[in-house]
Amino acid sequence: MFKKRAFYLSIALLTAPLVAVADPLQSDAANPVQQALSQLPQTCPSLAPPVNESTQSLLRAFYQGQNDQPVWTDAGRLSALQGALAQLADDGLDPNHYKLPATRDLCADIQISQQYLQALQDLHYGRLPQARFEPVWHASEVPQDRQAAILALAGPGLQDIPGAFERARPQSEMYQNLRRVYARQRQQPLEQWQPLASGPLLRPGMQDSRVSELAKRLVSEGYLSHQPPIIDNTYNNELVAAVKSFQLDHSLQPDGVIGAGTLKELNVTAAARREQLRINLERFRWMAQDFEPTSLLVNVPAAQLTVYQGGVPVWQTRTQVGRAERQTPLLKSRVNRLTLNPTWTIPPTIFREDKLPQIRRDPSFLSRQDLQIVDSNGQPLAAQDVDWDRPGNILLRQGAGPRNPLGRIAIRFPNPFSVYLHDTPSQALFSKGPRAFSSGCVRVESVFQLRDLLVTPAEKARTEELLATGLTHEFRLSNPMPILMTYWTAQADKEGKVTYAPDIYGHDPVLIAALAGKK
Repeated sequence: MFKKRAFYLSIALLTAPLVAVADPLQSDAANPVQQALSQLPQTCPSLAPPVNESTQSLLRAFYQGQNDQPVWTDAGRLSALQGALAQLADDGLDPNHYKLPATRDLCADIQISQQYLQALQDLHYGRLPQARFEPVWHASEVPQDRQAAILALAGPGLQDIPGAFERARPQSEMYQNLRRVYARQRQQPLEQWQPLASGPLLRPGMQDSRVSELAKRLVSEGYLSHQPPIIDNTYNNELVAAVKSFQLDHSLQPDGVIGAGTLKELNVTAAARREQLRINLERFRWMAQDFEPTSLLVNVPAAQLTVYQGGVPVWQTRTQVGRAERQTPLLKSRVNRLTLNPTWTIPPTIFREDKLPQIRRDPSFLSRQDLQIVDSNGQPLAAQDVDWDRPGNILLRQGAGPRNPLGRIAIRFPNPFSVYLHDTPSQALFSKGPRAFSSGCVRVESVFQLRDLLVTPAEKARTEELLATGLTHEFRLSNPMPILMTYWTAQADKEGKVTYAPDIYGHDPVLIAALAGKK
């Protein structure tokens, strides 16, 4: 700390030249803050990281709002900032990324402002660029004036630094719930457990040498209150019940069977779970920019769809999403029409990789699956007229009916990926977990309950009439509904109970490494 004398001297050096600003005969360039900001890399080369043009513009606008005067000469204000930065640890952000200089000159004032603005921006929008890691396609991109938004927080926030940080922080229940859990867990010692060895499928009642280690693992995370007696290495009912609870908490099929999926989740370390909470706080900061209070929200890894009205979840259902090799895309669009009794035109990738090999092996596959061949103009073709070694530009189309993979209804929204929500005859797969079975589209359980939430009573009656015809109809909605399909692998409820989802597309390790390494 500087001695009082040195501190007051530095303030004098900062403020004395500003008297000249009041003289209308002086040019604007005589203002030391303006001078420093106009040639920032040369004036303050010690700024870290070096400022780019965007940051320089933000700093100029910020200081203009403060009449181009130093901002951090007040010791109380600076202390409040230091406290707010320390609390960013509860948001999964590293306070060390926002180090404040020890000196108190003009460059130091600018550097403090730089860190203040950066912290607000990271807290509000996320520290990492979402477009680089988990890009979301937008049907209608609305340009965001991020500079104006940050200035609206930062300028008035100088009078209440903690309040500025709280306003920058996402206010969604999902963010706030997870933040409370992470804030508590990050200050607790990490549990330690040994990974369970791989082995054959372990079903209830079977004997296996791993059962004792399994019991220890379940005790370590609170799924068992004590180490139960193990007789003859038998996987007993008490252990099975604990494993079912674990499976439910990790979006797995709660059957008590320990296969590769359950074993993988059991072997995730406590440290990795904590980092998983941290990166999902980052994801919720991203999501805050796209979420609308009345909308459909699809969590891809959890294979779950939630309907929100006025910011409140009113209905939730299970879905089936794309396999790892055919991932469901992340997107923001608007549901605007329903296809009733849909036909299914097989996408080119599925035709080439799935259907064509089956047709070559067994030409009767087409008739058994009720598949029609059409050319690029939509005209029917006979199977014998197609060279299946070189089929050319043809399409396969399956008529409406009980065997159609889209079921009785498809819910459409503009996107370049040819994906949509739809009914499915594969109802049994909804009881599985994880539910990554599709080729990219999202299959919806109880899809007609979702239809009811998208339409007016009159529209519901009309769609029932059209469905009864058995013919294909396109039905436009009078009130299109926003839909956001995005990705997160951990969330918490109001009581602090955490639910995890398997990282089906392998995004978590990349995001963990990026957030840890971002300086």
